[in-house]
Amino acid sequence: CSFSKIELKALNYKALNHFLATILSITPVYFISTRKQWQCKHCQHRFSITAGTIFQGAKLSLRKIMLAIFYFATESKGLSAITLSNKLNVQYKTAWVLLHKFRESLDKAKDLTPLHGEVHIDGAYTNYYIRPKNFRHKRIDRRKKRYQRAANQEVMKGADRSIVALVKEENTQDILHLTQRLVKPSSTIHADENPAYDSLTFYYDLWRVNHSQEYRSIDGITNNLAESFFARLRRAITGVYHKMNNKYLMFYANEIVWREDSRRKSVKERFEQLLKCCLNTLPSRDFTGYWQGNKKTEALFGLASLTASNDLHYMNAA
Repeated sequence: CSFSKIELKALNYKALNHFLATILSITPVYFISTRKQWQCKHCQHRFSITAGTIFQGAKLSLRKIMLAIFYFATESKGLSAITLSNKLNVQYKTAWVLLHKFRESLDKAKDLTPLHGEVHIDGAYTNYYIRPKNFRHKRIDRRKKRYQRAANQEVMKGADRSIVALVKEENTQDILHLTQRLVKPSSTIHADENPAYDSLTFYYDLWRVNHSQEYRSIDGITNNLAESFFARLRRAITGVYHKMNNKYLMFYANEIVWREDSRRKSVKERFEQLLKCCLNTLPSRDFTGYWQGNKKTEALFGLASLTASNDLHYMNAA
């Protein structure tokens, strides 16, 4: 694919006039075909199509970035950095940061409008395994409750949209706060027998299924829409990523949410959707200069976890 075709594809999702007016605020400009850049007529400042986007400052060619988006869009359970580095012939570090920029753009573009109608809610434990000490006398019996800890994913699934949040465990306070933020009042909620969901009875039309006795209640109640997401997430952890740090767990979870919601779309539609998200996302504050020491802070839980990015602008918007 030639550069001109790639650039035209990108320009379809980022109108040049709007790009100049809102991001750089400089006009008029002209195109330098030999360098594939634009230049301001007054100050002679040069910039490329990636300026002001999440790819700003990237050393990769536009062709490799577009190829990476294509490979990312074709996978059903995720794409590992080592696989992408082999396909693009780049370093593992380069592929790792690029993939996380994709995930960050998906995170910042997600729709947090409250769900309504029939909503399935459930939780699943991830990152619950802690490697035991080498010597037996130093090991801790983690079967005791005071040593149990995990990151719990709360998924609320609408007809074609999912929202995921991160909590330390399924507890009444977090469940109630998240549900009131993410689900409209008087909606119908399907949940399992966990007592953390009992308080929802006062605000929603709550239906339960006891998974310790049945997969589906005699009234036909299930929360299979949420279970479908967890199945995809577990396959991604087991077969692709193997391990997810809690600091980046929400980025991975939002990626799986996007794959789950767009599972019936064509590769072209997923490619165009991801490209549009990336070109409309500001430069990353979490992954720009990552290998030079710009590390992400600790994971956020509860309502604060709805925005995985450290960018205060996006956190306030959520």
